[in-house]
Amino acid sequence: MNKPAILVVDDEPEVLRAITRDMRRKYGEAYRVLRAASGHEALDALKELRQRDEPVALLLSDQRMPGMDGVAFLAEARVLFPSARRALITAYADTTAAIASINQSQIDYYLLKPWDPPEERLFPVVDELLDQWRAEFRPGYGGVKLLGHRWSPEAHALRNFLARNLVPYEFLEVGESESALELLQLLPESERKLPLALLPGGKRVVQPTPNQLAAELGMAMQALEPFYDVVFVGAGPAGLAGAVYAGSEGLKCLMIEREAPGGQAGTSSLIENYLGFPAGLSGNELARRAATQARRFGVEIVSPAEATELRVEGPYKHVRLSNGTSVACHVLMLTMGVSWRTLKAEGAEKLTGRGVYYGAANSEAAACKGCEVYVVGGGNSAGQAAMSFAEHAELVHIVLRGDSLADKMSQYLVSRIEAHPRIRVHARTEIVACHGQGSLSELSLRHSADKSVSRVAAQRLFVFIGAAPNTQWLGPQVARDKHGFILTGPDLKKRDLRDWPLARMPFLLESNIPGLFVAGDVRAGSIKRVASAVGEGAVCVSFMHQHLSEL
Repeated sequence: MNKPAILVVDDEPEVLRAITRDMRRKYGEAYRVLRAASGHEALDALKELRQRDEPVALLLSDQRMPGMDGVAFLAEARVLFPSARRALITAYADTTAAIASINQSQIDYYLLKPWDPPEERLFPVVDELLDQWRAEFRPGYGGVKLLGHRWSPEAHALRNFLARNLVPYEFLEVGESESALELLQLLPESERKLPLALLPGGKRVVQPTPNQLAAELGMAMQALEPFYDVVFVGAGPAGLAGAVYAGSEGLKCLMIEREAPGGQAGTSSLIENYLGFPAGLSGNELARRAATQARRFGVEIVSPAEATELRVEGPYKHVRLSNGTSVACHVLMLTMGVSWRTLKAEGAEKLTGRGVYYGAANSEAAACKGCEVYVVGGGNSAGQAAMSFAEHAELVHIVLRGDSLADKMSQYLVSRIEAHPRIRVHARTEIVACHGQGSLSELSLRHSADKSVSRVAAQRLFVFIGAAPNTQWLGPQVARDKHGFILTGPDLKKRDLRDWPLARMPFLLESNIPGLFVAGDVRAGSIKRVASAVGEGAVCVSFMHQHLSEL
C-alpha cells in the first residue's frame, strides 16, 4: 500500500511550489505530498485515489481560488474522504468564512498567510492534524481482524473496546463479507465459533472477552511496582489531568482504568466547548493526547484493570485489582466517573448490544447509514451524539422527558440541532418498550401531553439518561451520599468525620479518609463538564503535596 497522501491546493504557482516544498521537506518520508492548482483538479485527484483505495491523511487548501473556493472544495472532499483532516490557508480578511466553516464541520483548522517560518506557524498545526488522523485511521491491514455477526453483543463489546483503546482493527461481518466467509472456511471446525479475533502475528482467539483480547495484544494489565506515591483509579479527564500534574512534579504515579482512557467523556463524538480547540475534538482524541502527555511524565497506566477492594492501614491505602494483584500508596485519588443508567423499558435489556447501546458507541456510527436512529436524553452527550449520527443516518430522533433541550443542553448544541435537517426532537416523550427478534426493529413511545403510545420503526437506540457512580467496591468506610457519590471537604458531616485522625479538617477535595482525594463526576456536587473535571484533577495535586508533607 502506498504512503498516505497529503494534498496541497493553491491556484498561485509560486505559493503552491513553496508550500509543497516545505511539506515535502518535513513529511516526505512518511507521506506522499501531492499538489493541485485548483479545486476541480484536486477533486479529480481525490477521485482517482478513492478508486485505488489509497488513504488520504490531510487536505490543505487555499481559500480564494477561481471556480471553486477552498471551503467549497473541502466540503466536497469530505464526502470522498470523511476521515481526512481538512485545513484552510487563508488571508486575515477571510477568517470569518473559515470560522463559519469550522462550525459547519467542513474544516478542522485554518492557517493564516504567510506561514513563515514553517517550523513555528505551519508544522505544529500539521503535526496535530496528522496525529489526529493516525489515531483514528483504520488501515484494514496489519491490525486485528474481528469476525462476528452485526447484532452480536459480544462482537459489539469487542469492537467498542478496540475502538476506544485506539487499536487498529477491521470488522468482517459474517453473512455480509465475502472475506469473512473465506477466512472461516479455511479454519478447522473448532475455531469457527464467533466472535473470532485474528491477531497480526497469525494467532486466532475464539470468543474472547475484552480482557482476554487485551492480554493477547500485550496491553499493560498489571502494575510494575508494589508501591506508589499516588494511585489514580479512573482515567477520565479528572484522573488524566491529575496524573499529568502529579507526574510533572516528580510524584511516582500509577493509573488504573477498567475500560479505556477517557472515561465517559471518551465516548463523546465531539466536544466543542473545551478551551483551545475551536473546531472541537472527540473524547477519544482528548483521552489519547492526555494519556500520551501523562506517560511522557512517567505515569504508569494499567488498562484494562478494575479496582475491586480498598483497605486502609494508617497512612497507607491498599487497592486490590480484579486480576488478584494489589498495589499500595500514600495518596489515593478516585476519579472513576460514572456509568450510564440502564433504560427501564420493556425489552431493552434483551436487545442491549443488538440495536440498543449505552453512550455514543462510535464503533456503530458508520453502520447507521440509511437508518432511522433514536437518541434518548437531553444533555450535551446526547446532543453531541445526535449531531455525529446525523452525518450517517437517514434521520435522527432525540427523545426527552422534559419540555425542551434548552433545560440541560448548551445553547450552541440546541441551535445546531434545531437547524439540522435530519434531526427531529420529541419533547415530553419517553420510551416504554423496545421490540425486535434478534435485533431492535421498533420502539413504543409514550407522549406525556395526551398519554398516548405510538409505535415507530427504529434500527438503533443510543441511551444517555443520567449516570450512576461505580463506588460499591469502596465499602462503608468512604462517606457517600444517598446516590453513591463520594462526599468531600465541606460536604462532609460531623458523623462522617467521627474517625478523622488529624487536627486539620479535610481539604476541599479530600474524603473522610486522609489522603484519599476525589475529583470529577464521581464526587458529590461536581459540575458535570469536562473542563470542571480537568480543573478538579489539577487542583488536587496541590492538596496531595500538603498531605505528603504531613507524613
